[in-house]
Amino acid sequence: MRPTQFVRPGIALAFLFAILFSTSTLALSVPGGLLLLAGAVIGGYMAMNIGANDVANNVGPAVGSRALTMGWAVVIAGVFEAAGALIAGGDVVGTIKQGIIDPALIEDAESFVWLMMAALLAGALWLNIATALGSPVSTTHSIVGGVLGAGLAAGGSGIANWGQVSAIVASWVISPLMGGAIAAAFLYLIKRSITYRNAVMPAALKMVPVLLAVMSWSFGTYLVLKGLKRLWAVDFLTAALIGAVLAMLTFGFTRPLIARASRALPSSKEGVNALFNVPLIFAAALLSFAHGANDVANAIGPLAAINDAIMSGGVASKAAIPLWIMIIGAVGIAIGLALYGPKLIKTVGSEITELDQMRAFCIALAAAITVIIASQLGLPVSSTHIAVGGVFGVGFLREYLKANYSRMIDEIESHHQGENRAVVESFLETFESADIAGKGRMLKQLRRNASGLPLTKRERKGLKKVYKQDLVKRSTLMKILSAWVVTVPASAAMAALIYFMLRGLLLH
Repeated sequence: MRPTQFVRPGIALAFLFAILFSTSTLALSVPGGLLLLAGAVIGGYMAMNIGANDVANNVGPAVGSRALTMGWAVVIAGVFEAAGALIAGGDVVGTIKQGIIDPALIEDAESFVWLMMAALLAGALWLNIATALGSPVSTTHSIVGGVLGAGLAAGGSGIANWGQVSAIVASWVISPLMGGAIAAAFLYLIKRSITYRNAVMPAALKMVPVLLAVMSWSFGTYLVLKGLKRLWAVDFLTAALIGAVLAMLTFGFTRPLIARASRALPSSKEGVNALFNVPLIFAAALLSFAHGANDVANAIGPLAAINDAIMSGGVASKAAIPLWIMIIGAVGIAIGLALYGPKLIKTVGSEITELDQMRAFCIALAAAITVIIASQLGLPVSSTHIAVGGVFGVGFLREYLKANYSRMIDEIESHHQGENRAVVESFLETFESADIAGKGRMLKQLRRNASGLPLTKRERKGLKKVYKQDLVKRSTLMKILSAWVVTVPASAAMAALIYFMLRGLLLH
């Protein structure tokens, strides 16, 4: 092992030791302080794993599209994650994540502390394993699995809210499908309204300010509803109106800026991509802020519950978050991101499908809009599953469009079979330079003049296989899906085992 390979584990251990020393005075001054000390260290370990795994979803597409370098992505995400946690992380947290178990059925405060420690450690261990395997998984599902497994070990099957567990299982399907569908829809809109046009840049001058206004509405609404909900609780209508004001301001502000920037850019797909660079940086920062405000609770929620149970000697459904616990969560996420985040950022940004700025913009937009829709429908969704689903969505749309275009070209070639090659090349050149409406008219005319019987259903199915191009890496797809499916069961099994081990060690 080279000396540099010890640096990252060394920094991580130094952070955990810093937690140990800085909280020892407080912990040892109260009964049960050793458990609080252990919980603080485990909470710091969980926070680092959240930073290493979950934050990749916010900045991965921007890095994959080259709108951000890896270094700047880590800096921006680290700063805004920590800011979101400290500014908008709230002062009270629910002790039982998602209400999946009934705290009233837990025997005593000591059993509750063991349960929370087991859940926290199991969630952190599973995230660590997933990060090592290069699989982005839901930290919420990891801690939910931990609480469920430890809860079943502590109170039996009657302690679980199986309806809520079923809703979480449903979110495995709902989250990526919603994210993928919305991201693909926006990408198709951009292609139809901009890149499939003859005059690409003039079309972009009309459409890009509208897209940026939609982005402002979605992110403004998302931040007010989710990112700032612990500072300022408002209803959806108020949040949407605030988003609408931001959208109008953005449209008025960016329209002249886009027009000025376009003069120095080529009227091509590459030129249009360049217009999305700055919006992607803002998207990465805002997603990181909202994530820090929301998901810091996955690290510090159980720790706050442990602290409250030890200090009060009882089990409560809500627990106050002392500043020292919030700092552990915020700093831990930033350190985990800096040390181990780049691996997952590469997975999300470049190892699933090739991303450019337009595709990355659609993924970021889908992340915010999906959370807004899901929150209004009362659907439990995972930000990780939404973002990764968005990446898959744009990848599968690209596969479909490529295959469809190949079928068009083959149809043209087949129709002109036996004709002078120069005539064929001339038709293809005209076809490729036409906008989407023109292509449609040319194909319609071609089919009208075509002779012979239409293809059978079986023949069409065979041609689909010929034209199909895999633009989404299937091996990465299967690895990520497998990790998603086993997250809750794996963290639950580990939590139950850890709970029994803790109870056995502490009772003897």
